[in-house]
Amino acid sequence: METIITYFETISSLHRGLILAGGIALFWIIENSTPLHVFGYKKRNHAGINIFFTLTTIVVNFALAGLLLATANYAFEHNLGILNQIPDLNNIVYAVLGLLLLDLVGAYFAHWVQHRIPVLWRFHLIHHTDAYVDTTTANRHHPGESVIRFICTILAILIAGTPMWLVFLYQSLSVVFSQFNHANIQLPKKLDTFISYFLVSPDMHKVHHHYILPYTDTNYGNIFSIWDRIFGTFSKLSNSEIVYGIDTHQNIEHQSDIKSMLKIPFQKKIK
Repeated sequence: METIITYFETISSLHRGLILAGGIALFWIIENSTPLHVFGYKKRNHAGINIFFTLTTIVVNFALAGLLLATANYAFEHNLGILNQIPDLNNIVYAVLGLLLLDLVGAYFAHWVQHRIPVLWRFHLIHHTDAYVDTTTANRHHPGESVIRFICTILAILIAGTPMWLVFLYQSLSVVFSQFNHANIQLPKKLDTFISYFLVSPDMHKVHHHYILPYTDTNYGNIFSIWDRIFGTFSKLSNSEIVYGIDTHQNIEHQSDIKSMLKIPFQKKIK
């Protein structure tokens, strides 16, 4: 555990970038070998659009990185947050509890609130316009959503009281898990079901990308599936019934034109 702590205390931007790129590459290869769905699309063009939004997310996070570091240091130094109120935790329990809290507030809550508040939904909507969900969809976020998620991460750090090494560990796991559960792959059904009791599996998350309610407003989890089960937002739907996209924006330009997608949050009528 000490080795993990030391690594993430000093992790470089290069290594964080390699984790992101490595995850995409790994699941891209698996998708090409054994895809769940055979989409009638140009995979490289589709990936190019989603990678554009990946880059904007990186830019937003890089620009605000100083604030993230300052918040983590402040919370830790002033004994703020839940972790700092529990004495004598060993490193493994400390890390697991910290990851759970960061996932609850920084991912589950951040995702839930974007579906519940109309002005925030305007930005998150771009993620749901993808009619060809694959591993690159994981990073398909409007720059405005990247800011919203960053604010929720700040809130998560203050509530949890996590040091920066644990934040970096969480973010690295979050990226890879998101790429995993968005990937156009199918695990053996029993394995997927077993995983879904603890972690967000591919079949579980794909239900969230079904194009109509109530399924769109379920399965918000990113790493841990327990939050959906605890808060009653867990649902099931067979892969054969799932239709990707969102019913309010089915025009192809909302799926394949970057300028159109960037403008969506600022349109007058969004349901």
